[in-house]
Amino acid sequence: MSSLSEALALIARGADEILKPEELEARLQLGRPLRIKAGFDPTAPDLHIGHTVLLNKMRQFQDLGHQVIFLIGDFTGMIGDPTGKNVTRKPLTREDVEANAKTYADQVFKVLDREKTELRFNSEWFGKMTAADMIKLAAQHTVARMLERDDFAKRYAAQQSIAIHEFLYPLVQGYDSVALQADVELGGTDQKFNLLMGRGLQEHHGQPPQIVLTMPLLEGLDGVNKMSKSLGNYIGIAEPAIDIVNKTMKIGDQLMWKWIELLSFEISAGEAEKMRSEVASGVLNPRDVKLRLARELAARFHDAAAAETAIAGWHAAVTGQGDTTLLELKDVAIPAEGIRIAALLTAAGITPSNSEANRKLKERAVKLDGAVVEDAGLTLQPGFEGVLAVGKRNFARVRLVAG
Repeated sequence: MSSLSEALALIARGADEILKPEELEARLQLGRPLRIKAGFDPTAPDLHIGHTVLLNKMRQFQDLGHQVIFLIGDFTGMIGDPTGKNVTRKPLTREDVEANAKTYADQVFKVLDREKTELRFNSEWFGKMTAADMIKLAAQHTVARMLERDDFAKRYAAQQSIAIHEFLYPLVQGYDSVALQADVELGGTDQKFNLLMGRGLQEHHGQPPQIVLTMPLLEGLDGVNKMSKSLGNYIGIAEPAIDIVNKTMKIGDQLMWKWIELLSFEISAGEAEKMRSEVASGVLNPRDVKLRLARELAARFHDAAAAETAIAGWHAAVTGQGDTTLLELKDVAIPAEGIRIAALLTAAGITPSNSEANRKLKERAVKLDGAVVEDAGLTLQPGFEGVLAVGKRNFARVRLVAG
């Protein structure tokens, strides 16, 4: 077990806010494993690395000897979390929730220690609740208090509809903490209202109120928006290792430091600060820092051998040296009787437009199987297969098939 100061430093790493830190310190001094809760609604079948920000913090608590509870919101998922929504969210069906929940349970143990994780479903207690029980729960909060919540307040001010069942969501999430007797609940910064609800309900039920720890929302590949499948700026933890490496190498140099803070187990806070100084002084290339992070993520969600193969494939595609078959990319098959190189780059999703493709060709930034494409008018025929790359971040293996 780490010293108290070391434990507090590890817990605080990357955290946005701890409410209340003095209560956390007091609980840690009790000398018993704390019950650490985080809930995930199974709204989609696969997790992305944005979800692992919370999982990583849970793993750190496990490493400190505490009891982690991974709560799957199979009941709350059928309500639909209204957080950050400007319209009523469509509830999931029981079939959707059950299918998604199964994949969640399979994926989380790529981060969490299976033997030290308590896997729970909130239908365990809500499935037994009567209508009278739910009314009693709803009576513990007021509409005025609910409307203090930012997203509800905005919708109410804009005269946008708010369904009654959406008011139940924070109460239901808060009651989860009562049922599990949580000492600490983790959540994103956008979940603070819901997390505080748990404190209030625990006090109402005579329990010590949980400490709330919020984690920042992870920006996706675009460096602007929260990582989201709907925005396409995500890395799925079930993606092939080469895709994890390739996408990680595309993030901006500034975003790289936040990803390291929130996603890396291998790079300590002190080492990250040292690397940041070396990058600023020109001693260290940020590409090498990203490669280290990419290797760690690929190894975590696959294994060390797959990570090394992916890194080698990335190098081969970028430098034109080595075996590009190591890329293990899915073929991008383009039906065409004959297509110019600029149009092919766009059709393969390597460039956003033909004009951008032509600009890259003029800059001599386009490579075919590692060789710079000198002829901007190059036309390729069915049967062509090769690795096309633009710069050092965008590449794919492309095949042309008869239309």
